[in-house]
Amino acid sequence: MGAAIAACRSRLPYPLLGLDSDNGGEFINDNLKRYCERKHITFTRCRPYHKNDQAYVEQKNWTAVRLTVGYDRYEGQAACEALAALYQPLCLYLNFFQPVMTLVAKYRDGAKVHKCYDTAQTPFQRVLNAPEVADQSKELLRQLYLTLNPLALLRQIESCQRALRPLASRLPP
Repeated sequence: MGAAIAACRSRLPYPLLGLDSDNGGEFINDNLKRYCERKHITFTRCRPYHKNDQAYVEQKNWTAVRLTVGYDRYEGQAACEALAALYQPLCLYLNFFQPVMTLVAKYRDGAKVHKCYDTAQTPFQRVLNAPEVADQSKELLRQLYLTLNPLALLRQIESCQRALRPLASRLPP
């Protein structure tokens, strides 16, 4: 668990301040709690039986995982390696070339809820605009961006998807 989080932390252009977890035992355990305490990472979890506590994460789960991987179950080392190979170009594509809108405000007018969103930006653009991110990290991201080709990333994603499909262990209907 610690190795996986350490790998994620090494790829972030800013310090990891907190982890927000689901309530499942696969997410919450003593090792994770101790790791977060040692690294001074705030560890929170959603409230049981409140399905909207993780709405943003669930939205990203749909756009970043389900649309790309689907709902099949993957088990074993070969599937793990195939998923890792898929997520590498997918992360680059989503973070550098897929703009998202962030909810800025919402207000109620009677029964109608109005939502106001900011201008769509890629996560890359948001990091460049964030004053909390060090200039050195921003420069490394700019250099990485110059090496990326969105069409080549999409071709790589599709190739990885084709390699992943035969590894699915489908549940009986």
